[in-house]
Amino acid sequence: MAISRRGLSPFVFFIILSLTFSQAWTQPAPPGAPENVTVTGTKSREVMRGFVQSFAAPARLTGKMARWGEGICPVTVGVRPEFAKFINRRLKEVAAQAGAPVSERARCRTNVEIIFTTTPQDLLDNVRRKQPVFLGYHNSSQAEKLATVTHVIQAWYLTATRDAHGAVQIDNPRPAGLINKMEVPCDLCPGGKMDIYPPQVAAVSGSRLGDGLRSEFYNVIIVADPTKLLTYEMGELSDYIAMLALTQVSSQDTCQQLPSILNMLAEGCDRKAAALTENDLAYLHGLYKAAPDQTLATQQDQIGYQMEQELKGR
Repeated sequence: MAISRRGLSPFVFFIILSLTFSQAWTQPAPPGAPENVTVTGTKSREVMRGFVQSFAAPARLTGKMARWGEGICPVTVGVRPEFAKFINRRLKEVAAQAGAPVSERARCRTNVEIIFTTTPQDLLDNVRRKQPVFLGYHNSSQAEKLATVTHVIQAWYLTATRDAHGAVQIDNPRPAGLINKMEVPCDLCPGGKMDIYPPQVAAVSGSRLGDGLRSEFYNVIIVADPTKLLTYEMGELSDYIAMLALTQVSSQDTCQQLPSILNMLAEGCDRKAAALTENDLAYLHGLYKAAPDQTLATQQDQIGYQMEQELKGR
């Protein structure tokens, strides 16, 4: 079957071509968006801070919490159109609730690829060979390990750093393509030009609380194996995917000390949830309200305080 490239970014087109051998997932018609789960538990500052510290991983280059700076523009492939529409809509709804930017443009740059495939490792092997930058910050020796599929739903984060003057550079030990690539005239080169990749230089500030650098998501790939998710409803999976798309989690195997959607697929957790919990939403609110250019410890304190205030009295 021929696939039209019109309206798709090169990377999304590459992803769809990689899926031509996969079967789409079929499920009953998707339900409405799930109600947020209200739970009880200790709401002390210590518990909130512990939850924040164990929940999300900072960006490798800056050591700060990454979040979306550009409007989210998702695409879902490998499922029936109604499922894809439902997942994309739910992600945008959760992002708006969290305070994350959402693109409303009809033709926006796709920056979240949600891929259902029965052969996830083949897909990631293709990404490693042809588009390794989308695996996220890594050295060439780490590429194989980073591209290994270890979970039934898994995410890969390409981050970027925005400096004090607003300039953005992709986080990569060897800057290549995307924003960092520059073309210079070259009479002796094929095509009369040469590609160069200048060193990463960033303008910083001198504050003790922060250096002016911000970590942002540039692209997120989320891959799911439908053959291992047959017992889950589309609403549950949509909320799990939304959480992965909005924050980079530290571990999908850790049982969170407060009820969380992330416990849904972690083995042995007794605080499972079938939808985003009030803790999850409070965390996302805190993440997107925290000062993006300050230190990790300051950001974690701000997120914990936001959670404490939001959950107080519930």
